[in-house]
Amino acid sequence: MKTCSKSGTIDRKTIEKNRRIHMKALCFKLVSLVSPNSAAGIASHKNSSNKDICTQIDQLDNAACYIQKLKGRIDELQRRKQQLGMASIRNNTSQDTYVRHNIGDYPQDITSNVIIIAGNNLLNLPILEVRDFDATLEVVLITALNKNYMFYGVITLLEEEGAEVTHATFSVVNDKIFHTIHSQVTFGVETSRVCERLKQLIS
Repeated sequence: MKTCSKSGTIDRKTIEKNRRIHMKALCFKLVSLVSPNSAAGIASHKNSSNKDICTQIDQLDNAACYIQKLKGRIDELQRRKQQLGMASIRNNTSQDTYVRHNIGDYPQDITSNVIIIAGNNLLNLPILEVRDFDATLEVVLITALNKNYMFYGVITLLEEEGAEVTHATFSVVNDKIFHTIHSQVTFGVETSRVCERLKQLIS
């Protein structure tokens, strides 16, 4: 009976010892990853159990602070990236964005039919034009900033009518958004029906 009790005590001590060794190894690995210069601090105190406990707690606290600082830096970099992206969108609007909305300025070497659905100048929004090629449709949509939902409505409508949207771009200029949507026309798509539905969509 005593032998079994003694054996159980030894087993528990062995398990606890192995657990402590494992935890020390994990702490050492954590510190070496987040702050390599601190790894030596753990090694120098590993022979003293009290100091080792204090060191592990301190190192875990330092690691937590270090991770929080990294997270804050990542958040700041992401915020700056978004700001730079928006600035790039505003600055990269080319002159072609403006002239493409004047019917006479479309290239004459490509056969197409330009259909004005709504609006004909930048003072009368929204502006919606459809340029009909043999196998493709190009939809130009200009809206105010608070009318961006029309863009998604146009894409949904085109797909419902059987056109396959292949490319879509937009540019923000002051208080206006210039959208250009390119779609592939499949057999059976009626441009007149598409234009009529687009007119109903923005009216």
